[in-house]
Amino acid sequence: MSTLALGVRNLLLLAHRVDRRRLLRASAMLAVGFLSTPLIALCLKSLTTAAIRHRTGTAVQLGLATALLLVLELMMNHFAHLTYFELGDLSEVELQNELITLAHGSPGLERLDTPAYADTLALVREELPRTRASLEAVLQIGGLALQMGLTAVLLGLLDPWLLLLPLAGAVPVAAGNAAQRLVDRAKERCAPLVRLGHHLLETATVHASAKEVRLAGADRILIDRHLRDWERTTAVQWRAGASAALLRAAGQLTFAAAYGGAVYLVVRQALHGGAGLGDVILVITLAAQVSFQVSTALGLLTILQGAGRTMERLGELRATASVATVGAADVPLVLSRGIRLEQVGFRYPDSDRPVLDEVTLDIPAGTALAVVGENGAGKSTLVKLLCGLYRPTTGRILVDGVDLADCDPAAWQSRVSTLFQDFVRLELRLRDNTGIGDLSRINDDTALRRAIDAAEADPVLAQVPGGLDGLLGRSYGDGAELSGGQWQKLGLARALLRRRPLLLALDEPASALDATAEHALFTRFAGLVAEARAETGAVTLLVSHRFSTVRMADLIVVLDHGRIAESGSHAELVAADGLYAELYGLQARVYA
Repeated sequence: MSTLALGVRNLLLLAHRVDRRRLLRASAMLAVGFLSTPLIALCLKSLTTAAIRHRTGTAVQLGLATALLLVLELMMNHFAHLTYFELGDLSEVELQNELITLAHGSPGLERLDTPAYADTLALVREELPRTRASLEAVLQIGGLALQMGLTAVLLGLLDPWLLLLPLAGAVPVAAGNAAQRLVDRAKERCAPLVRLGHHLLETATVHASAKEVRLAGADRILIDRHLRDWERTTAVQWRAGASAALLRAAGQLTFAAAYGGAVYLVVRQALHGGAGLGDVILVITLAAQVSFQVSTALGLLTILQGAGRTMERLGELRATASVATVGAADVPLVLSRGIRLEQVGFRYPDSDRPVLDEVTLDIPAGTALAVVGENGAGKSTLVKLLCGLYRPTTGRILVDGVDLADCDPAAWQSRVSTLFQDFVRLELRLRDNTGIGDLSRINDDTALRRAIDAAEADPVLAQVPGGLDGLLGRSYGDGAELSGGQWQKLGLARALLRRRPLLLALDEPASALDATAEHALFTRFAGLVAEARAETGAVTLLVSHRFSTVRMADLIVVLDHGRIAESGSHAELVAADGLYAELYGLQARVYA
């Protein structure tokens, strides 16, 4: 199926699914409006003939009919616009929801780490706001098809040779399709640079990063890099645009020649008595309409070509969406033995470098495990593997002897509670920001307050006007402005809201807190770990650079270049005088 046909088909199916009645109503009104245009030309022909023959009554009636058709042409298009405008907005929301579903359609994050997938996702996300214009183009192109069909019939009845005039309109259409393909290929080549440009723009303008950019005086560097990449993008797209313009101009010149030939043919017939003045008026009017129809169709087809390419990209995303198969094995209700990693290795998509390599580790039920290591050692990747966000490239992860690959990913993830270093800051209600930790308890005020209290976030609750229903942040309203540490405490409250987790994973959970606040937090947290251990045998996984916190763990694992370098208790590792002892000593001297 061609790109154009794919775009038309999918947009119509989407609109039919969203609101069938609104689609039919808009289509009917457009059909009446578009068919009125060639009928106006027919009325003008008859009106001219009646006026020449002094048939006053007939001329008046035809004049009124022409006026009525003009009113229908204007009004039907206007009222149809009101209808399909809303339909286009609803269709865009439907596609946005599908895009979100596709982005989260697989249990893991591997696809999101693939540059080609990320480029396709970015292009679709960028083009979705054009959905309304694309649907409008589909409906109008349908109306134009009806209009051009009636125009062709009227021209053919006058002279069969005039049927070549609408056919000549296929030349600029074909040229327009070829031109759009040139533009689309240029956009695809420039997609990585466009994404980078958006990143640079966001870095320079978003509050979280703008302060650092300003203090560093880095705005000039960002501007220069943005300008350089923009110039490269513009050069590629300008060349494609210039070639596309030449193709479109050649097609339109071909039609202009056909238009001139049609007028010449009828005028010559009139001079030789083969046609009347009314026929000349009809042909000139219809030929002018065909010219307008073709130029309008070219613009609409350009839009539809773009929409078709978006639908193709959306199809590519659908094709790569993995169907989450529900495994036969059940996730245990409690941990009796624990979690075991057997020869686990992991590589990111399109990369040959192992992030983790032959990691074998036993984590007994109820263990508080700390993972340490230098940056890039693979700590966060290990956390994501245990959370089920990635599947091992090699090896396997067992939970009470059951391979996670044989379990329903959603079932395991529902028993995992997490706080990542790059946690989400939802500038919504405080209730929403905390409640997404366990959506079934988002309206349970008692549970929310208990989780907030456990995370030492009571001062935040007291600070927010409106309490749980108060707004956070100032991006979307006059909400409470929070510090980084306060946001992190709410993120921890979110993690603690989930009931009966089997794995509580905290990846640098206190990076935005000072040492005193962190110590108070983990003293409180130790009690919660003991509760979880007694209730479900839960494993607690902590990643931290602060050894004052790490030493509280039952088991400490030291990662070095994706491998386990050491493991044991704090005392055992210090006594071993290896990498852990070296890192601990460096930090101890800093705080001495």
